[in-house]
Amino acid sequence: MSGLLSNVLPEWPSWAVNLLFTMTGALSFTLLTNYFYTPDDETETAEEKKLLKSTHKTHESLHKEFDTFRRSYLSVYLVIMLADWMQGTHMYTLYLSYNVNISALFLTGFLSGAIFAPFLGSLVDKFGRKRACIVYCILEIIINWLEHYNSFEVLLLGRVLGGVSTNLLFSAFESWMATEHRKRGFPDEWMARTYSECSIGNGATAILAGIFAQVLEDSLGHIGPFQGAIALTVLALVLILRWEENYGQPVKGGHETSTLYNQFKEGWGLVARDSRVLRIGLIQALSEGGIYTFVFMWVPTLLSMNPPGGVPTGCVFAALMMAITIGGIVFQPLEHIFATKITTKEKASEYSAVFAYIMAAMSMSVPAICLCCTEASVCFEKVLLSFVVIEFCVGLSSPIAGTLRSKYVPDAYQGAIMNIFRLPLNAVVVSGTYATDVFDQYKVYGLVSGLFVVAAILQASLALGGPSEKKQVKKD
Repeated sequence: MSGLLSNVLPEWPSWAVNLLFTMTGALSFTLLTNYFYTPDDETETAEEKKLLKSTHKTHESLHKEFDTFRRSYLSVYLVIMLADWMQGTHMYTLYLSYNVNISALFLTGFLSGAIFAPFLGSLVDKFGRKRACIVYCILEIIINWLEHYNSFEVLLLGRVLGGVSTNLLFSAFESWMATEHRKRGFPDEWMARTYSECSIGNGATAILAGIFAQVLEDSLGHIGPFQGAIALTVLALVLILRWEENYGQPVKGGHETSTLYNQFKEGWGLVARDSRVLRIGLIQALSEGGIYTFVFMWVPTLLSMNPPGGVPTGCVFAALMMAITIGGIVFQPLEHIFATKITTKEKASEYSAVFAYIMAAMSMSVPAICLCCTEASVCFEKVLLSFVVIEFCVGLSSPIAGTLRSKYVPDAYQGAIMNIFRLPLNAVVVSGTYATDVFDQYKVYGLVSGLFVVAAILQASLALGGPSEKKQVKKD
């Protein structure tokens, strides 16, 4: 059997092959378990019965409408994420082939994101989420086309535009989905299923992107993955055109009469007034900042440990993306356990998030301790396992965070508030990137663990607080 596998697989070291097969087995087991265990969301809830009575729809027709809506959103989301993963995984090697200042380009992208974040979300809410998604696609097509030019100035322009498009990617699409979900009268609790499938799909598309991007690079050169990303983004743009426009809840007479200044002022005002929204945003900035810092660290960390046979990064990347997929699958069963065994249904997401952030903090404490106090050859497997665990936490926390945002952040300001907190997020990322250059690796992992500890504390304050319903926006 081993001889057959060695003929089929590339010449990867045994530890990498074992990791890949272990994660494949874990993913298969999780899928099977989830198939038999996942709570039945087809059972009518009190909220659904109320909706059926008010809309005169049947249980079956409402679920059919929801499935159609969910597929419409997921088809766009997965194509967009596939395109994003394809160009993202090969950007470093492309810039390396151009012999340009890579650090300056990446730093420009983060700074651009930080500069535009505070007011970009208000534009999304004012002029429409669908339009913002279309603008994102147009920007990405331009950005990936600019990557064809071996000119630092042209690439720098692309990174400036990239900071804008990244903010749109992580605000406009989710804002459209959350508002459209409620606009069509679906129960809020069904939104968790969409978030879960987004997380599962994100991990799956990352694995596919690694394969497709490598094939395109082999046939078309370093620019191949970017050309593939252009084609995928055009496809997503066509699919988005089928969507209806939405602006969130009508405020101050509706979006037509609400000025951009009012959207901006009221979004920031809500953050200042509602400590729960502030905490949700800080948790997002701390946790995602920690994850981004880890992404910068895992490859050089494994390389510095000199494992036998070297580090096949593609193989390890695929295994880590499987961990993200497993996390997305586990989300709904875990929430069900918290809702039925530990706390109430209303607080299940809050407690699940605390669990995820504590696990993430513990996983990052492993390399912090091992790299400080133990020989690299002794702790390699422990560090590798901790990397798998943190990626599992990424897959688990992503749908939880989306569910909590939809619970606490009013629809009218989803775009504005999600972008407001990309300002501290970019600050954390820039600081984390700087830390990787000036501090020892174990210290950086200690800092990342600390970020997750603070996120867990803030999340616990929400879990132990009062009612979790969002404050309604006052209308004139």
